[in-house]
Amino acid sequence: MSIPSLEDLGDVSGRRVLLRADFNVPIANGEIVDDFRIRAALPTIEYLTSRGATVTACTHLGRPKGAPDPKYSVEPVRRRLAELAPGVELLDNLRFNPGETANDPVFVQELIAGQDLYVNDAFGASHRAHASIVGPPQFLPSAAGRLLQREVDVLLPLRSDPKRPFVVILGGSKVSDKLGVIDALSEVADALIIGGGMCFTFLAAQGHHVGDSLLEVDQIETCKRFLDSDVTIHIPHDVTALGPDGEIMNPEAGGEVRQLGADVPDGWKGLDIGPGTASEFADIIAEAKTIFWNGPMGVFEDPRFAAGTRVIAEAMAEARGFTVVGGGDSAAALDAFGLANEVDHVSTGGGASLELLENGDLPGLEALRGASNA
Repeated sequence: MSIPSLEDLGDVSGRRVLLRADFNVPIANGEIVDDFRIRAALPTIEYLTSRGATVTACTHLGRPKGAPDPKYSVEPVRRRLAELAPGVELLDNLRFNPGETANDPVFVQELIAGQDLYVNDAFGASHRAHASIVGPPQFLPSAAGRLLQREVDVLLPLRSDPKRPFVVILGGSKVSDKLGVIDALSEVADALIIGGGMCFTFLAAQGHHVGDSLLEVDQIETCKRFLDSDVTIHIPHDVTALGPDGEIMNPEAGGEVRQLGADVPDGWKGLDIGPGTASEFADIIAEAKTIFWNGPMGVFEDPRFAAGTRVIAEAMAEARGFTVVGGGDSAAALDAFGLANEVDHVSTGGGASLELLENGDLPGLEALRGASNA
């Protein structure tokens, strides 16, 4: 896929550039908890400003309902951006205007007013056909920023030409959220590893009793179809479960935690893969040449159910193959375990990475290919 790069903008000296960034950072008590997404845009900003461009950045932050909301003020982001990239202006939260999510042409014109060029460096938002993503390339010479370009360069080859064996690890809560990517990657992956809450629907498809674990009854037949196909699928053979009196995320409430086989008694909830399964999955990862991971193996935020996800994260960090983590909760887990710098690529967009792998394209990329300079 060929999308225009920063170099395709030509001489940017004296030009005004609208930069769509993804500064959707966690904020607590008015302070940024993690500024990674701001720092990730710095190579693009440096390229533009060092060549004489004037950069105006824009971003969404949280989910305001189309109107200004102090809870979602970008002021903490503006302060940090001023420290990291002096002279770069930051517009108000894009989602304060209902025209952003509605892709309103009037709002597009407001955004590009006075701008000469457009750069999209917001991979994590490029699966949305929002005004700031798909609008500006219709009117301005446009390009992908360094971060967006890197995401495409890493992720797209996983669909077509991965080094083998290629292992895909999928977790998270629901099978229905991952059906598209399972379909797409099952055609190219040598093996799929299934964990997280979604594994219990696969276990039910094999005839196992899953107790009170998360289960999508309407997806059991779909899971059977996958299990009966030619795709190699690894699912847990043991799980870590919480007894009837326990509460997730509240160890003080009591409740027994037990290692079980593939069957979970009534009243019990499977909340992590078991140690035997985690060890088996780690061995598969160690032999792979390419590994893509999206979705935790359990409720890792609760320390009683973090072991499975930790083992996978450590296996990714130790793997000799090329390791890619698809953003979202998997990236959060890596960070929590202090391993974020130990993998080859951590995507900045969980949903965007899955959609790119599923469809081979994103609205934001399609828009860039339609720009006048593409």
